[in-house]
Amino acid sequence: MRILMVASEGVPFVKTGGLADVIGALPRALVALGHEVDVVMPRYRGIRAGERDRVLTVRLGGLVTDSQCYLTVKDGVRTIFIDHPGYFDRDYLYGAAGHDFVDNPERFAFLAQAALEWAAAVKTPYDVVHGHDWQAGLVPVLLRRMAPTHATLRRLATVFTIHNLAYQGIFDASWLLHLGLGWELMRVDALEYWDRISYLKGGIVFSRLITTVSPRYAQEIQTPQLGFGFDGILRQRTADLVGILNGIDYDEWNPERDPYIPTPYSVADLTAKQDAKRALLERYQLPVTEETMARPVVGQIARMVDQKGFDLLAVIADELPRLGATFVLLGSGERRYEDQWLALAARYPEQIAVHIGFDERLAHLIEAGADLFLMPSRFEPCGLNQMYSLRYGTAPVVHATGGLYDTVRNFDPVTGTGTGFTFDDYSPQALIGTLRWALGVFMDRQAWRQIQAAGMQQDHSWTASARQYVDVYERAKLRVDELMDGRI
Repeated sequence: MRILMVASEGVPFVKTGGLADVIGALPRALVALGHEVDVVMPRYRGIRAGERDRVLTVRLGGLVTDSQCYLTVKDGVRTIFIDHPGYFDRDYLYGAAGHDFVDNPERFAFLAQAALEWAAAVKTPYDVVHGHDWQAGLVPVLLRRMAPTHATLRRLATVFTIHNLAYQGIFDASWLLHLGLGWELMRVDALEYWDRISYLKGGIVFSRLITTVSPRYAQEIQTPQLGFGFDGILRQRTADLVGILNGIDYDEWNPERDPYIPTPYSVADLTAKQDAKRALLERYQLPVTEETMARPVVGQIARMVDQKGFDLLAVIADELPRLGATFVLLGSGERRYEDQWLALAARYPEQIAVHIGFDERLAHLIEAGADLFLMPSRFEPCGLNQMYSLRYGTAPVVHATGGLYDTVRNFDPVTGTGTGFTFDDYSPQALIGTLRWALGVFMDRQAWRQIQAAGMQQDHSWTASARQYVDVYERAKLRVDELMDGRI
């Protein structure tokens, strides 16, 4: 199949979150399965990749602009960068100083229109256009307007992926006229959302099929508790909503050949994991003694915000030093949580250590050197770190939500099966109770070795996920073909 993806960011060119990781990995996995994949994204400041290809005339409302396209090919994936300095030559992608750019509606409407202009201009039509998150939400909306007059777009199927429902692209309704979209879209079955408009809703309502990043999250977002006001909209499309778990890059995250850890190790021989533990303690300037090496290390890499469970951790913070474990944290976020953890580290310098910020090398070392990995997220569409942890023989302790529920099997002491530890009730009591239980199991070396082996033998590569996306593309394409041929 010929697949066109539209996204606002992607590894290795630019990244602010997990969306970029997906755009960096999924197209490559699809190409490995024999499909052709092009990705359209903005040419932000600092992107130097790509050669000049063609100039597109982009028509958006009363605006008619020529935009230079740059094209690069890596691992069989073509990436097309849309160059418009007025929109994309900025220090940040979406906003600055804690505020979104006021022209974000116009910037990403332009991206969507440019992507469709590209699709209309190619000689061989695409089978599917796949938009990601609210920034690409107008792609299926604009396609409805363009398809009747562009032969290459008439049989183009649409798929839309929700990476995080909390970000909905909500703007003032006046943007409809400014972008030349018309008031007819100000309907409850179109873009209207509480007297405003939502680009995310556009992607949901106008696409043939919708995906999200884990099966559990696909269920959760149809509930009032985790639907962020969109649960009713999504329940109307429940037959067209598919949860596909994100994969992880097995080349980048592989303890057998990770350049960021001191000694390679595998599920067959975990001895060298102790080398990573020693290096981790040294990196955080924690004591390295026979006692501290025998003590469990709990790692955490996270944004320090409520969503990631830091509200729960704040309640039990004074109990953590009494658990008989060492805690290492890498992350940044709300100042109150940064200050709390820095204060804890100052009070308990031999048990708690914190690095504010992000460091890729250190992230790999934590995954390899920790014994347990803590992810008590309130909600988690997919999550990647728990899958990295499983890959590295580091048992996750997680709240059973979203992708965490789908990837971590709770340890069963009767059968000795499981890959980690989960808790259902989002409460400080449930978190501390599960953490105590996990630390107790750590002392049973045979049971712990079984947990490590079970986790390391899981397959969370992108290959399986890519096959599921192909199934979705084929379903969406079949529906378009049936419609165009008058069968439905």
